[in-house]
Amino acid sequence: MGMLAQMGEGRSQAKKALKVSKRSALPPFLALDVMRKAGELSQAGEDIVHLEVGQPSSAAPKATSSALISALEQTPTHGYSVAFGVMGLRARLAQHYSDWYDVQPHTDNIAITVGSSTAFALAFMAAFDEGDKIALPTPGYPAYRNLMEGLGLEAVPLSAGPNQGWRPMLAEMESWEALPDGLMIASPSNPTGVVLSDSELAEICRWCDKKGVRLISDEIYHGLVYGCRAETALNYTKNAIVINSMSKYFSMTGWRIGWMILPDDLVSAVEKLAQNLFISAPTPNQIAAIAAFDCTDELEAHCQRYAQNREILMTGLPRQMIEGAAPCDGAFYLYADISHFSDDAVKFADSLLAREGVAVTPGVDFDPDNGHQYVRLSFSGRTQDMHEACKRIHQFVGDLSSNVAVKLAGF
Repeated sequence: MGMLAQMGEGRSQAKKALKVSKRSALPPFLALDVMRKAGELSQAGEDIVHLEVGQPSSAAPKATSSALISALEQTPTHGYSVAFGVMGLRARLAQHYSDWYDVQPHTDNIAITVGSSTAFALAFMAAFDEGDKIALPTPGYPAYRNLMEGLGLEAVPLSAGPNQGWRPMLAEMESWEALPDGLMIASPSNPTGVVLSDSELAEICRWCDKKGVRLISDEIYHGLVYGCRAETALNYTKNAIVINSMSKYFSMTGWRIGWMILPDDLVSAVEKLAQNLFISAPTPNQIAAIAAFDCTDELEAHCQRYAQNREILMTGLPRQMIEGAAPCDGAFYLYADISHFSDDAVKFADSLLAREGVAVTPGVDFDPDNGHQYVRLSFSGRTQDMHEACKRIHQFVGDLSSNVAVKLAGF
């Protein structure tokens, strides 16, 4: 008698429902939801101005495309690299840090990842256990919070809004009943564009070392600053996890090449996790990425365009949206104040897209508690789109201001 027949003769059991994990019950990433809606409208023939996603509209550096073609013609590059990536890219990154920051990480401490998103997962898994608490400046990038939740970690909001000058305050953590196990920072920040000064970053690094708090520094927007400079945490501590990527400054978002610079005590842990989770980043893309570091003139031209786009929004948007906006000193985002027109950022963004064809991201994506009065606008796109967005937004808020019924219905 077969096994299934024997089972059938036994006590009848009710059919179990197939399980979906609790860790998958995460909030949506609203920026990508808006991108999907805006994309559907574009495909339907609507004229949409895209300010919703932080993705450079410029192409990858020309030299990287040539390097990719060359890499694809070399059969050995089709295989896996080691988990931490090809040595040529790691060595070039070490040189990059020497050139930009006068600090020299060892290639053994550099790990190439599948974009920065994978790097965050590796960092959280290697440095923390389930139930650990990580302080997270708010407003901040939502995927930090959502990924922590999915891994069983607790993201503890650390106020970094207008009342704090848009900066995380160490004194707030000192007042907590217990210090967090980790602190996640980003400078320049998404969505606020805040750039920590050298002294502020140094103070945070010293505090974390003194208190035994693991620091994770997201430096993905380095190179994208306006009238200031972004320093690396590596200049102030040997214990931080530093994360960056080719996506923003290097205009290589879809190439999915990121990196981590690890303290000695996490090298082995991250390597084993990387081996088991994704084996390696795409080898041809890693080889091609090496060429990007020699394309400074091309990349700096993009930064000049972002600066121009930033100025257009800062001077062309309704005055009320700018007066309460975040500093916008780095990255390519404007976290704009809509409190004069609405207290519901989701409805504001939905209506702006539906009525005027301008896609922006609701502030609640970055701050679930206080983001209802803000929207994030990306100025990484075409300059003509910035002019058009200002024109359409003026029309939209003008209609709101003149239509009391509309405003009372949710605005």
